Amino acid sequence: MKSIVTVMCAAVIFWITPAFATDSHQHTGSAGPAATGEHSSMSHGSASADGKFVHSAMADDVHTEFQIMDLASMNMKDPDGKTHHIMATFMRGDEKIEKAAGKVKIIAPSGKEQIADLKDYGGGNFAANFTIDEAGKWGVICLFKEDKGKHTVKFWYEHHQM
Repeated sequence: MKSIVTVMCAAVIFWITPAFATDSHQHTGSAGPAATGEHSSMSHGSASADGKFVHSAMADDVHTEFQIMDLASMNMKDPDGKTHHIMATFMRGDEKIEKAAGKVKIIAPSGKEQIADLKDYGGGNFAANFTIDEAGKWGVICLFKEDKGKHTVKFWYEHHQM
């Protein structure tokens, strides 16, 4: 019995380890494989630079990329006083998905939730504005639908107060 449990534990460790390893990869940016449609070799994960947070991941067969930016750093103001812009793009193969509908939900470190519809800005760019006003890890969940199905992406965004 002990040997069966040991073998099962080892199998679970080998199954989980690659999932954690892919979570630590950096996104290659628009000059990387996404520009050529080579998604099979594309790294996915999160990166933060120049006041912009970028997260990319696969959702079924759709490559997704999210950018979280401070509206003030973009010289923009939201009429409702929201502070941050979450932009999303979706690609299948080397084709940008230009027709999609979805919602983004963010969860503050305190547990407070906000939900907004993704607005279509044209050219396959979708976005929503939020108030991000607490330092710490924010949960981000995006549910979106396009011609070939419904998809979900979940990730963490670490917000640092300035």
